[in-house]
Amino acid sequence: MNSAARPDDDTGLDGKVAIVTGGGATGDGIGNGRAAAMLLARAGVSVLVVDRKVELARRTVEMIAAEGGASEAFEADVTSNGQCEAMVAAALECYGRLDFLDNNVGIGSRGSVVDEEPESWQRVMRINVESMFLASKHAIPAMLASDGGGAIVNVASLAALLPSRLTAYSTSKGAVISLTRAMAVDHGRDGIRVNCVAPGPVHTPMVATPGMADELREARRKASLLRIEGTGWDVGQAVRFLLSDQARYITGQTLVVDGGTMLRGPTRF
Repeated sequence: MNSAARPDDDTGLDGKVAIVTGGGATGDGIGNGRAAAMLLARAGVSVLVVDRKVELARRTVEMIAAEGGASEAFEADVTSNGQCEAMVAAALECYGRLDFLDNNVGIGSRGSVVDEEPESWQRVMRINVESMFLASKHAIPAMLASDGGGAIVNVASLAALLPSRLTAYSTSKGAVISLTRAMAVDHGRDGIRVNCVAPGPVHTPMVATPGMADELREARRKASLLRIEGTGWDVGQAVRFLLSDQARYITGQTLVVDGGTMLRGPTRF
């Protein structure tokens, strides 16, 4: 039996280097990016934690350091081409290589095309889609210049597959899924896998701010077929899996992390 195909192989994460964008979170809260960064660090990955608010990234770094992991904080607005280029350069300067990218930045928006203002629509597209284009544009050559190959995870949303009066947001996250598939086709020959995670109504600091009524939080929990509340850890685990060698034969796919919410039909959260 070919040893490369053995199901008991390890994750292949130890000694690798990752960039996690949107890796900060308010206080000690566990958002999707912070969870991914911490879980990757636990597996032996050196992580460049990127956030527009560097103090949030620094707190993630402190939490990783408390567990004995390796990471550095970096301040960047990933809607800027120049700052994405600098982000990748910083990872190479810190760690000498780049293997993984977790594109985790995104914002929400409510309303129909009639409700949405053009400026808001453009902002959602720029932050939710263009940021992933720019980060990947600079990360992929760095991956190829390392040992060749690598893996990227783009974080979309269940709203891309199950719209619920979040038109600009749903459209942007649908574009993330299409971008993922296109990148998988373009870079598969380079040994770079590109996949997508689509979280359902998980509870994170971003969702909870500036406040969420207990009734809404309970409704979100009950939307799951499992009747449990999803968290940033659930999304982070999916990201770590898709970046690992355990997903070596998976590319261009969207992994829905929603506790079965999609099977219940449209619900507004």
